[in-house]
Amino acid sequence: MNWNDSYTRWSTFATLEQDVKSELDAIKENETTLEDCFYKNLEFGTGGMRGEIGPGPNRMNTYTVRRAAKGLADYLESKGEDAKKRGVVIAYDSRHKSPQFAREAALTLGKQGITAYVFNDLRPTPELSFAVRHLGAYAGIVITASHNPPEYNGFKVYGPDGGQLPPGPADELVSYVDAIQNELLIEVGEEIELKSELLYQIVPQDVDDAYNDQLKTILVQPELVREQGSTVNIVFTPLHGTANVPVRRVLADAGFTNVTVVPEQELPDPNFSTVKSPNPEEHAAFEYAMKLGEEKEADLLLATDPDADRVGLAVKDHEGNYQVLTGNQTGALLLDYLLTKQKEDGTLPQNGIVLKTIVTSEIGAKIAEHFGLKSLDTLTGFKFIGEKIKEYEESGEHTFLFGYEESYGYLIGDFVRDKDAVQACLLGAELALYYKERGMTIYEGLQEVFSKYGFYREGLESLTLKGKAGAEKINSILASFRMDPPKEMNGIQIDSVEDYHSSERSLLVTGEKETIALPVSNVLKYKLADGSWFCIRPSGTEPKVKFYFGVNATNDEDSKEKLAALRTAVMDYVNQFI
Repeated sequence: MNWNDSYTRWSTFATLEQDVKSELDAIKENETTLEDCFYKNLEFGTGGMRGEIGPGPNRMNTYTVRRAAKGLADYLESKGEDAKKRGVVIAYDSRHKSPQFAREAALTLGKQGITAYVFNDLRPTPELSFAVRHLGAYAGIVITASHNPPEYNGFKVYGPDGGQLPPGPADELVSYVDAIQNELLIEVGEEIELKSELLYQIVPQDVDDAYNDQLKTILVQPELVREQGSTVNIVFTPLHGTANVPVRRVLADAGFTNVTVVPEQELPDPNFSTVKSPNPEEHAAFEYAMKLGEEKEADLLLATDPDADRVGLAVKDHEGNYQVLTGNQTGALLLDYLLTKQKEDGTLPQNGIVLKTIVTSEIGAKIAEHFGLKSLDTLTGFKFIGEKIKEYEESGEHTFLFGYEESYGYLIGDFVRDKDAVQACLLGAELALYYKERGMTIYEGLQEVFSKYGFYREGLESLTLKGKAGAEKINSILASFRMDPPKEMNGIQIDSVEDYHSSERSLLVTGEKETIALPVSNVLKYKLADGSWFCIRPSGTEPKVKFYFGVNATNDEDSKEKLAALRTAVMDYVNQFI
């Protein structure tokens, strides 16, 4: 794409939306920014289309949303009249222009005779996944940029199973989007007319009720929760996002009535003004919750991201200070609790399976093995976990028990096919009650889990490299690792290299090659002789390249030292390419 031609097309378009025109005028003297806005189209990654709000085909705006919606409409047309009739459910979060983008998507779909069911207010991403299944729709859209900074928004697409589109259908959809030559000329319907023709409908209230009812089915000990749930002291923050209403509702309905919401972060705010980043992975996001937790002497702090598909837990350590658990630690605790109680109750299915991603801690596999169950790694991105749930549901080969990823995403009940922070908040509260009944804190429970399965510890480093030059630098780093892979790291031999782009596992000791039976992805994973590993993965939704690390030791101190040494060695090695 010649960015100058693209810019001229937009800047001379007679009926350009006033907001977009003003944004374009504000940057017209900045050639670097202009090029970044116009040199390419926004791409679909692991989380769909996501980018900064602004003018041009490489930004989120009315026209790029219409382009994505038109591509989806053409995709649905190819699936026949039934797909069009079943329609598309649309949800949106608290970000800038989210309601507007949801409306534009609905008007674009309606123009082609496709029914759009639009929520009347913001809703969590997992409820959208549920609604697609509950309403029998053929697809779903969420307008969200998850935990990204305030200047971002996005467009995520879901299939008829309620899961994000896996590679095959996603590629097909992208081909329809790419076939659209001029996003400025896409026609949309009139809202009043579409509503009169029932092509633009508001999602009925009973969907909220049905979702809430299903949430309560994930409780392992519902009677205990009803009787003793009020003894658990919880502080909760939705971080200005969508989780406030559904999390409070289900906690109260279940029996967790001792819940205090952080007042400064309770209401939606597209600027996320109380936090540097609305991401529960960032410990700073817990600042207000920790202060309130100290006042209330809370047992558990919960923080959800803006679209409520991720949740972080913070609990008191041995010194009485709040510690934010990692996603891997929370996943291990929830998984161990679920399987322990199901085994005790005699409800643990023999063909049960645990699903996690290739960059998630190996403790999940260890826990599954302890209970005689299988675990399976998928590529990063919860859509791959959702894809496996659908496969096993259809084949009957396995019963899904739990799915998670290190980045604070968990799924317990498969009535949703994406990570669900509302579910995880509820089970997290039950976990706190479980340990409280045993005279323990969750932190003490974590040490018990480590003592049982091994002291696993993981880390993450991200390099943010923006714009065209940044994308080229990220590609250069991956190419360097591929062309001349390291043979050791920190003095420890690398036993194998897994290249998910070539779908090949190379066993360096023997020289053997094995096929990796996963979709192609631009990811490299290195496994060391001592059981440690590191992985390199460009983000599919942000201008970042991520480096993941994992170690295992016989005690906590050794695991800390091993992780620090591995992290330093890898990043020192990477720095030579920057």
